[in-house]
Amino acid sequence: MWTLFEPFHGVTYFAPQARAATDALGCRGGWMGYFGMRAAPLGPVPAEVVAASFYNFKLSRVARAIPAAWTIAAPQQFLEARLAGVDAGLRAIFGDDVVGDEMIEASQLAQRAALSAPIAGRPLAAANVALPWPDPPHLVLWHATTILRESRGDGHVAALVAGGLDPVETLVAFAADRDTAGQEGWEAWRGWDGDDWAAAQRRLRDRGLMDKQNRITADGARARHDVETRTDAAAELPWEVLGNAGTERLATLLTGFLRKIVAAGVGVIKPHPMALDLVKIAGE
Repeated sequence: MWTLFEPFHGVTYFAPQARAATDALGCRGGWMGYFGMRAAPLGPVPAEVVAASFYNFKLSRVARAIPAAWTIAAPQQFLEARLAGVDAGLRAIFGDDVVGDEMIEASQLAQRAALSAPIAGRPLAAANVALPWPDPPHLVLWHATTILRESRGDGHVAALVAGGLDPVETLVAFAADRDTAGQEGWEAWRGWDGDDWAAAQRRLRDRGLMDKQNRITADGARARHDVETRTDAAAELPWEVLGNAGTERLATLLTGFLRKIVAAGVGVIKPHPMALDLVKIAGE
């Protein structure tokens, strides 16, 4: 379900209309807009809180945008820009379908799931739950996917902490396990440099999670699997409440929406490691 609903939420950060909305606030670059929009539900928090909540960004990358973003615009202004950018982006992708029967049905199903999403110990999820629900069905669906993805993400952070993987180790282990982009890709996306990457590899080798060639070991793969299993288990409640039939129907609707997002060329579908599964599903 995460793989299906994440692209709908991803319009928040990748649709050109969303970027235009934060540029209009005076943000200096896309990263300031990203951090400002995603952290805004928490209020004007410092960089340390944002880095801790988002988990896999290097603090120095966050500090280039936060707290400077709050001097450009208040969190409430970022929330308004976020909603306006998402609204414009989704209307550009879906046209008249933003008020179609499938969108209405999907919004109702997703809202029901989101209202059951766990928030205890999950600050980003709780902060988004505290926001008012928008009225149009496409924005109800967007808000629901935002709550669901932040609830799942907060649970994932808890699983990583319990699994003993720090932020950069998490990325190193993921890259090795998935045989995807190495340090260079994550440096561009998360701010970690070559020294950070190499030090994390050494720590993982010392714990037997990587071998001398920096390949994931059987123990490393089990550790990664345990994190993903714990994350899934901690994210099950919304789908149990929605039930098998409701969950399968929402999955069908989201698959159709995903195809339209891909066809529209929204930037969430780029060669970023976390987008690979989305591209695969969109092509099925």
